[in-house]
Amino acid sequence: MNSSSTKVRVGLIGCGEVAQVVHIPTLSFLSDHFRITYLCDVSTGALEHCQGKILGRMPPKTTKNASELCSSEDVDVVFVLSSDEYHSEQAILALQHDKCVFVEKPLALNLRDMDRIRAAEGSSRGRLMVGYMRRYAPAFEAAVQEIGGIEKILYARVRDIIGPNSVFVGQSGTFPKSFDDYEERDVLDRKERATRLVHQALEVECSVPVDDSSTMMWRVLSGLGTHDISAMREALGMPQSVLGVYSGVPFWSVIFQYPGFAVSYESGLHSVPHFDAHIEVYGKDKIVRIQYDTPYVKGLPITLRVLKSVNGSLKETTVRQTYEDAYTIELKKVYEWVKLGKPVKTTIEDARLDTEILQMIMRADRGGNATPDAS
Repeated sequence: MNSSSTKVRVGLIGCGEVAQVVHIPTLSFLSDHFRITYLCDVSTGALEHCQGKILGRMPPKTTKNASELCSSEDVDVVFVLSSDEYHSEQAILALQHDKCVFVEKPLALNLRDMDRIRAAEGSSRGRLMVGYMRRYAPAFEAAVQEIGGIEKILYARVRDIIGPNSVFVGQSGTFPKSFDDYEERDVLDRKERATRLVHQALEVECSVPVDDSSTMMWRVLSGLGTHDISAMREALGMPQSVLGVYSGVPFWSVIFQYPGFAVSYESGLHSVPHFDAHIEVYGKDKIVRIQYDTPYVKGLPITLRVLKSVNGSLKETTVRQTYEDAYTIELKKVYEWVKLGKPVKTTIEDARLDTEILQMIMRADRGGNATPDAS
């Protein structure tokens, strides 16, 4: 078989930070598996910069028209890496052209648009995968197994409190650049979309008034928070309800009720260059902790730590299973998914559950129903 025919041809929609820092370098490192054939962005500068970063005899084509990329016969899988106001529209567009679609989280900003994407997938020969890279880390999957071995969970904590992302990005070694050569109509369109999508999520679906505080809370939870909520749900299942919320922007604390135990979720942004993201689960004789560092610097450890009571003494085990970063492992799963038809766990239905949990938080914060929506 020709080696070029074994490669997955990738079209990237969105040439901003995550494309420059994560996806273009990682896809390039995995050059035996992938070839970037098309780039799409509303910025000419971003297109030229990213095109110049991609080595090879044939530079990727560029366009400002997402439909042109999605309809191309030179694209096997579409990576939706654009601003999240456009995720649902571009995912649906790619599915309408029967492409496989990889969407960076969040899949969409409300349940209505997730259901629209699900309907589009149902009538497409393509399929969709959501980019929750933390859940593909071997240390996380080992932690889920360890947690499953706890006879009775007594308490759990989920934390994601991080410093300025620009510090981590600046030390990533990828030298990303930002551009502002947008058409005025593109700037206005993004702003208007954000207003409509947040209105749908909060006022229509949650019965929560839209104001500056609720909007910021929803956008941060839908962005940063989905990593934690998604991992929490795989490790512990769906919560029964939300017992309480403290929203001291830019920090949030939530207490989830699970059968027989509670889970505290802590999230926030500050200016100290420190990244603290972990899940810690307590049983009577065992504590399991999965610790993440910033994913924007390759090679930083994701570790599993298990503490056990053994004959009255403490036995502590720390495991780092691989030096491969979670994004690399996730993209290897993308290759197996596209080329070999292997299933993935981060599907549309899976991502929808995370948005249901986020809506439980918003309703509880405003004194409404804090249990999952029956829909």
